[in-house]
Amino acid sequence: MIDLVLWVASLPIGQALRRISWLVPWLQVVHILANGVILGAVVMIGMRVWGISRSQATIAMARRFHPWIWGALAALTVSGVLLIFYTPRRALLDLAFQVKMWTMVVAVAATVALLFALRPERQGAAAGGAGSHRVASLLATLTLALWVGVTLAGRGRWFAAMMTRMIQ
Repeated sequence: MIDLVLWVASLPIGQALRRISWLVPWLQVVHILANGVILGAVVMIGMRVWGISRSQATIAMARRFHPWIWGALAALTVSGVLLIFYTPRRALLDLAFQVKMWTMVVAVAATVALLFALRPERQGAAAGGAGSHRVASLLATLTLALWVGVTLAGRGRWFAAMMTRMIQ
């Protein structure tokens, strides 16, 4: 892993990012906002699936937030990759970061499964079926829990450093 970190640190893009001091705070802002958009969209879809929100049909709600989820995921990925290039050692060797990445892989898969379960042809095939509603409800809960986990794991390094300072 150290060899990978050294190689990534030597890439021209990382060196350029380290020279442009104002860019990294903006990348962090984009990264945090994109995470918030994903969380917000998953909460809104989940609220409809769970019956808390009744403003739109479940399919319409999923269709409404679908582009927001994928657009925010693209922004999250691009900003995250650039942040890794900025500080590869801090990111790639950190256990909290590794947990975040694996949780994010599972969260993306759960999000895809949820949106697939809410597709119109899937809803039409299982119209009125309690089983399909339970699956959608379970997927909505799992998706939300995983994205919250991604967010908390992203703050894990900061939290660990803060706790270490408090103990000393």
